[in-house]
Amino acid sequence: MDSLKTQAFDRAQILNVAKKYVTQDRQATHGKPEDSFSRIAEFWSTYLQRPITSKDVSVMMALLKVARLDENPQNSDNWIDACGYLACGGEIAINNEFKEKVEEEKSTKDQRHEAYLKQTGCENGTCDF
Repeated sequence: MDSLKTQAFDRAQILNVAKKYVTQDRQATHGKPEDSFSRIAEFWSTYLQRPITSKDVSVMMALLKVARLDENPQNSDNWIDACGYLACGGEIAINNEFKEKVEEEKSTKDQRHEAYLKQTGCENGTCDF
């Protein structure tokens, strides 16, 4: 890690290191981001006495890194970690939205099926034909 602070980076290198951190290094140490961020959200929600989501955690952790950049913009660790937090948050938010849409579609499909069974007289497993 100290070697990262003494070398030059281009944007691709920053993103590549962030990718390595969030898919290998950090995940091996801290577990899956969605699990870790959910756990952090629970603690923060209790402490702040208001709901905090795992998406909020990723944004606030990135903002922590942005605040540190104000003091030391040459510290590559803050740039890399901010990218990593936002990537994890994006994955969590997009996947949660996708899951909600799938569940909503399934619920709508189930409701239509139930309405059809009721309409045809088959709602209790027997049909009135």
